[in-house]
Amino acid sequence: MKSDALRGHLDALLLAVLDGRRLHGYAIIEALQVASGGALDLPTGTVYPALRRLERAGHVSSEWGTVAGRQRRTYHLTPAGRRALTEERTAWREFTAAIEGVLGGGGPWPARA
Repeated sequence: MKSDALRGHLDALLLAVLDGRRLHGYAIIEALQVASGGALDLPTGTVYPALRRLERAGHVSSEWGTVAGRQRRTYHLTPAGRRALTEERTAWREFTAAIEGVLGGGGPWPARA
């Protein structure tokens, strides 16, 4: 998938993957891959800065812990992050409905001049 297509949606994708669970960075990357059928294969250099940005914004919280015998930082949604995810999902549904209306090919088109 083109990285340009993700621009503006990365934060929402990360929030969605963290919805209801605590994951470390690599597990987040794997979850995105699985949920997207392999279409989203994001590098760590993209994901970790975004997680830090979401943490600074108060949407994600993290703590160090032991996962599979290794020290890892795990991330989870804050209440503000859950609200942001709800807003992102609503905006996404509105956006996709509008785009489908145009690209779906079934809409009524004005007459050509």
